[in-house]
Amino acid sequence: MSERTGAGRSGDPPDHARRLPPSAGKPESSRGGGTRRPSTDAATSARMARQRRTGTKPELALRRELHRRGVRYFVDRAPIRGQRRRADLVFPRLRVAVYVDGCFWHRCPQHATDPRNNAEWWAVKLAGNVARDRATDAALIAAGWQVIRVWEHEDTVAAAERVLAALGR
Repeated sequence: MSERTGAGRSGDPPDHARRLPPSAGKPESSRGGGTRRPSTDAATSARMARQRRTGTKPELALRRELHRRGVRYFVDRAPIRGQRRRADLVFPRLRVAVYVDGCFWHRCPQHATDPRNNAEWWAVKLAGNVARDRATDAALIAAGWQVIRVWEHEDTVAAAERVLAALGR
């Protein structure tokens, strides 16, 4: 052990400087809403791990269409400073935030499906996503922003037209 650093190897930080995850030392119920994620099989776990938070095909298609029309924007940015919820496309000067929502994750009225495995857990999880979406919309509207929600199944050109209309173009 190194005398100078108090750690096992010279590159390791001393014990008192090592960081613990934010949830360390907290009871299980205080981590992420109180409901424990159910165990899943390896294939399902791998499939869920591949789900993108940003840069999805529908989002990229909308970005390409807007860029083709000469529109520039910020990507994956919180519209309101200090807010953890990030919009897919942000136009800060015009106060327009665009979200491209997946039909499954955000409960599209036309295409929402209910998983059969762990149905109760998923119902709570997906209802929480929708509630968070509505709370985000309300906070942005209260702050003077215009919110545009685009479903992943929407036609890209039609979605781009809605964004352009909100931008006054």
